[in-house]
This record gives sequence, structure tokens and C-alpha cells, in this order.
Amino acid sequence: MRCLLTCLLLFLPSIATAAPTVLVVGDSISAGHGVAVDAGWVARLRARMNAEGYPQEVVNASISGDTTSGGLTRLPALLRQHSPAIVIIELGGNDGLRGLSLDAMRKNLTAMIRRSRAAGARVLLLGIRLPPNYGSVYIDRFTGVYRQAAHDTGVALVPKILAGVGERRDLMQEDGIHPNAQGHARVLENVWPTLKPMLDARVSTDG
Repeated sequence: MRCLLTCLLLFLPSIATAAPTVLVVGDSISAGHGVAVDAGWVARLRARMNAEGYPQEVVNASISGDTTSGGLTRLPALLRQHSPAIVIIELGGNDGLRGLSLDAMRKNLTAMIRRSRAAGARVLLLGIRLPPNYGSVYIDRFTGVYRQAAHDTGVALVPKILAGVGERRDLMQEDGIHPNAQGHARVLENVWPTLKPMLDARVSTDG
């Protein structure tokens, strides 16, 4: 019994001082498809946070090809495993590319937001673009899903993480869907102004 108590006492400080986590749940954009491991926007985020002294760890749970349905299925285990302070959701692109139900996409994103909040996390929702060949009517309906989900839940939203990227061939890979290394640097600049206040607020709370 004494040995058990000693082990627990040694273990408890590590729990108390564990750094809060930023959990990124996304698809190939956040997984860094087609670029070097350290060139994706999530890896760049981790490097910037380290350089600027933020204590949060960054866990990238993004999977190429994932949909909002897949993200919703994976989320509960990720929340239990990482107990994140902030959850960044970057999903929906594959729903749109595959012509899946936009109503189901909105419900999945809303459910992910609410489950993350129920687990004690703040949430940042990232909107994605579709190629112009999908037509303006469908694209408007698609981007409206992110606005509606953010409005219904009150979470922070970056409407288009590929703003200033998707329109430039020099920042995109040949497939026209995924940013290249330079494009990922711009993606981080699109995300950072909205994410930074969330990080600062968490640091202030913890401090």
C-alpha cells in the first residue's frame, strides 16, 4: 500500500503540469498532403507556438480523405485521449468533392463542436473552398454550411483558410486542391489571427 501511494504521489505532479493541448481534426489539407512533414500549416503552427513561448502542445489528428462523418466518429476517442483545451476542426472538403449531403455535413460539424465543448474545449472551425468547376450555386451552399454551423454554435470561424492561396497557381500543387509548401505558410497566416486570441486567453486562464 505504501509503495502504491508513493507511486501515485510521484505521478500526480506530472498530471498537474501537463501542457494543454491544441487538437487539430482535419483532412488532407491539415495532414499536409504532398509536402514535407515540417512544411504543412499544422507543423508550422507548432513551430510558431514554440518560438513565441506558448505552452500548448499541438496534436495533429488529421487524415487524408476524411469526411465530417469520419471526423465525428473519431472525435470521442481523441477527446478522451488528449483532453484538448482547443479543438480545431478542418473538415468538409471531401464531403463537397464527393457530393455528400450538405445537411448531413452541417449536422456532423455541429455535433463535433458540441461534443468538443462538452469535453471542456474551445473550438475553432475552419472553412474550406471547392474548385470553381463545382459551380457558384453549389459553392455558395457549401460555404454557407460553415457559416451556419458557426452561427448556430457561436464558435470562432475562419471562413476560407485557402483565401489568397487557392486562386494562385504558384501556391497550389498540380491537383489544384492542395496547397504547396508556400501555400501552407499562407494558410497559417489565415488561421493565426483568429487562433492567437484563443491561445492567449487560455494562457491567461492557466496563469
